[in-house]
Amino acid sequence: MTIGNQLRSFIRKPYNVILVILAVLLTFLTLFPLLSLIRDTFIVHPSEVMSVKGSKIGDLTMFHWKKIFLDGETSKNIFYRPFWNTIKVSLWSCVVAIFLGGSVAWLITRSDMRWKSFISVTFIFPYIMPSWTLAMAWRNFFRNSLIGGAPGLFTAMTGIETANWFAYGIFPIIIVQGLHYAPFAYILIGGILRNMDANLEEAAVILKANRFKILSRITLPIVMPAVMSTFLLVFSSCMSAFAVPAFLGLPVRFQVLTTQLYRTLNGLNPGYGYIMALVMIVIGTAILMFQQWFVGKRKSFTTVTGKSSNISLVKLKAFRTPVSVFLVIFVGVIAILPLITFAVESFIMAPGDYSLKNFTTQFWIGEGREDIGGGEPGILKNKYIYLGLWNSLRLSVVVAFISGTVGALAGYAIVKKRGSKLATFVNNLAFFPYLMPSMAFGAIYLSMFAKPNLFIPSLYGSFTLLVLVGSVKYLPFASRSGMNAMLQLSNEIEEAGLIVGIPWWKRMTRIIFPIQKSSFLSGYLLPFISCMRELSLFVLLIVPSTRILTTMLFQYNEKGWNQYANAINLIIIVIVLLFNTIINKLTGASIDKGIGG
Repeated sequence: MTIGNQLRSFIRKPYNVILVILAVLLTFLTLFPLLSLIRDTFIVHPSEVMSVKGSKIGDLTMFHWKKIFLDGETSKNIFYRPFWNTIKVSLWSCVVAIFLGGSVAWLITRSDMRWKSFISVTFIFPYIMPSWTLAMAWRNFFRNSLIGGAPGLFTAMTGIETANWFAYGIFPIIIVQGLHYAPFAYILIGGILRNMDANLEEAAVILKANRFKILSRITLPIVMPAVMSTFLLVFSSCMSAFAVPAFLGLPVRFQVLTTQLYRTLNGLNPGYGYIMALVMIVIGTAILMFQQWFVGKRKSFTTVTGKSSNISLVKLKAFRTPVSVFLVIFVGVIAILPLITFAVESFIMAPGDYSLKNFTTQFWIGEGREDIGGGEPGILKNKYIYLGLWNSLRLSVVVAFISGTVGALAGYAIVKKRGSKLATFVNNLAFFPYLMPSMAFGAIYLSMFAKPNLFIPSLYGSFTLLVLVGSVKYLPFASRSGMNAMLQLSNEIEEAGLIVGIPWWKRMTRIIFPIQKSSFLSGYLLPFISCMRELSLFVLLIVPSTRILTTMLFQYNEKGWNQYANAINLIIIVIVLLFNTIINKLTGASIDKGIGG
């Protein structure tokens, strides 16, 4: 067969055309920005001309690298101290998340605890809600008059002034991030525990082994791969977290890599920020590579070959009711109490005074007053809030449509050409954005598109840039949904349509999509929710005309207008929970399904 005939045969198959187009697009949208980021660590930027003596814009320099790594006290303050803070926060947050999530998972799956369904559903709320939810709730509840300006709810109710270390800094950041990711640990570890073969534990009970020995010698080794995966993924997520350290760390100048990255990129030394972004990408990639290696290694240590249908639940006896009541209260505190604090704080005129006479609707429906919030009207009468809401909704819808559609096509083409080098290349490129921390990914696109590049004009400050970065960042979710949908579908179904001459686009819209609509819809709806609550990805790219609700919340918080910030947060949470409910109703998916009692 001639080359021309081979080419015609190749392009007659739609999945080949899709793979070639995606290979070109994703190379440009993932690898080129990374190269652009690396280049920007070696050049002089406009705001740095005065710092780098004798240089002009665009000159090559090692100035940033020397300042970050080799400049003594300066390097310590700029990089090493935030880096060490990031490591400490991430490690201890993992410990908190795994301990809490693993304990709840064991109680739900292995004990006769009461009210399992309620606890199981409510416990995952902090993971569904935006990451800063618990951070704002902690600040509302525990802030003190030394830094917060007015005491929080705890001091108002008890008269006890909280210490600085308890209200702000590393301790609350660890607790809040641990609570936020505890449901993630619960989901992963709980799934393993529920599906684990109970015969080994039953044999140990017959041999008179005590419960501690069974837990340490049998249960823990079996769930260790899930624990290790949870540890690595939570560590990576905590390392890239921005909102929680910003809300709870900046009041006491506690810096981590993400907050330092935000400060340098919005200041006079963007070159420093680009190096930090590169460091975060390297660490994130290394963590996920280690996770894949570890999980692959553990596959050779299989200890379970079957599943017993008769799971013997541990009898809590006298502790059954106290433990159950404690957990109900605990999940209520971390899932429901934050919403109450947001509502209360949004109606308080003078912070710290919780008497009825101090409640007001000014921050919701009031007209602008010069002595309150710089003259800003209540959020329901504020045109800028509606602009932010409109931008958030349209950005989420457009990003979900693009990433969902491209992800579905990518999943279709990758599965159809499974095993080929081209399909593997596209699959890796589609997953690549997942390896990058959100703020570092935003920094990459800022580096590449803030100025004219190749045939593309500067996109800085445009809605297009937000759509572009969101669509690429959430493509891994959509492509995995598309692949899962296609892997479950038999080839004979599409071949039947091909035999009777149905065009490809009709086969996709009339046969393939309707059959696997639940999986495909997840590829649209999950990016929508993720985009709606995202802050870290967009915070570096927003200008006044493209502001969204999450960045407005952050800006109000920075200005100290906490009532507005709490009201906006409540709106975001309601929208996120509403659409999460819609996802469950449309797709029948529930992330705690199969774990709860």
